[in-house]
Amino acid sequence: MSHDEESAAPQAVRISSTAGQLAGIAPLLASAKASAGDVPALLALAREAGSAAPRPGEGATAFLWEILASVTAVDVAAGRVLEPHLDALAILAQVRDTETGAAAPAAGSAAGRTWGVFAAEAAGMRLEAKADPRADGGFVLHGSKPWCSLAAQLDGAVLTAHVEGQGPGGRPARRAFAVDLRDPGVTCEVPEWTSRGLREIPSGTVTFDGVPAVPVGEPGWYFERPGFAWGGMGVAACWLGGAVALARDFRSALAKSAAGGREPDQIALAHLGETDRILASLTQYLARTAARIDAGGLTGSGAWSEALRVRGSVAAAVERIQTLVSQNLGPGPLAFNDAYGKRMADLSLYIRQHHAMRDDAQLGALVLKGDHGW
Repeated sequence: MSHDEESAAPQAVRISSTAGQLAGIAPLLASAKASAGDVPALLALAREAGSAAPRPGEGATAFLWEILASVTAVDVAAGRVLEPHLDALAILAQVRDTETGAAAPAAGSAAGRTWGVFAAEAAGMRLEAKADPRADGGFVLHGSKPWCSLAAQLDGAVLTAHVEGQGPGGRPARRAFAVDLRDPGVTCEVPEWTSRGLREIPSGTVTFDGVPAVPVGEPGWYFERPGFAWGGMGVAACWLGGAVALARDFRSALAKSAAGGREPDQIALAHLGETDRILASLTQYLARTAARIDAGGLTGSGAWSEALRVRGSVAAAVERIQTLVSQNLGPGPLAFNDAYGKRMADLSLYIRQHHAMRDDAQLGALVLKGDHGW
C-alpha cells in the first residue's frame, strides 16, 4: 500500500443514501482507521456510535447497514466489534417497543456500556437460567457459553440460556437475558486463538456461576422476533463492506499498474467488471430489503427466509470476489501488504458465520412450504 493510500480519508459504502448523508459518518470512519488493532479504542468507538446509530426497522435501516459496511470496509475487525454492540442495543430497544412501551429492565443501563451478543451453542456445553428466589422476576445463570467474543473486555451481554419447558418442535426452550460480565461469578476463558484472521477478537468460553440475569423478552422471543432476521442481515452488511474493500484494493492495484505502463489484460478487466456487477447487484438488493423492513413488510414469518437469502447472496459474493481478486493480484500483496493480507484473513473467518449449504437447506425447506416470491 502506497503512502497516498495510507493517508487517504476512508470512503463510505453506499447502499441508498446520498453523498451528503454519508458525509456525516466520515469522523466515525476516520476513528475506525485510527483505532485499527486497538481493541479498547474500537470498543470506545462502538460505544460512541451506539449513542447515535439508527436501529433496524425504525426508518433508517439502510443507513445503519451503510455504517456497518463502511466501518468494515475500513477494518474488518472494527466492523466485527461494532455490529454485536449495535445489535445488543437494538434487541433491548425491541423489547421496549413490543411490550407495553416501557423500557425493558436492562435497557435503562444499556447506554454508556459495551455489549456483546452470545447465542451460540456447542455440544457438551449448556447454560441454564433458573428463577432467583431472592429477586422478584430475576434469574441466575449456571453453566458455560461458547464463542463469546471479547467477553473479558465487554461490560455486558445479551445471551441465550436454557429454561424450563419446551420450545418449538419439542426442542429445549431458550430465553434471552441481559447479564453484567463484570460480575464475580463470570469466568472468561483465555482461548488458544491460533487464527490469523480477526486476531484481535478471540472468541472463547465463558462460565457463569450463580450470575444474576435480567430476562429480555419471553421464552422463544429472541428467535421469533423479526429483529432476529434484521440483525442477521446487519452481519451480511458487514461482509459486504469487506468485499467492497477488496474490490477497491483490486481497482487500485490495476490503476497503479496502468499508471506505470502496464495496462491490465482482458482477464483482469473482465474480473473487475464482474466484481462491479456483483457489488451493484448486492447494494441494490440490500437497499430494497432495508426499505421493505422500514415499511413494515418484513415482520412476519417471511423475515427469516429473506435473511437467509440476503446472507447467502452476500456470502457467495464475498467468496467469489475474494477468488477474483486473489487470482489477479497473486501472492505479492498476501506476502507483503499487511493491510490487504489482514483483510483477506479477517474476512475469510468472519464469513464462516454463514453456514453455507446448511443455510440453503433451511431456506429450501421454507420455499417448499410456499415461502417464496416467484
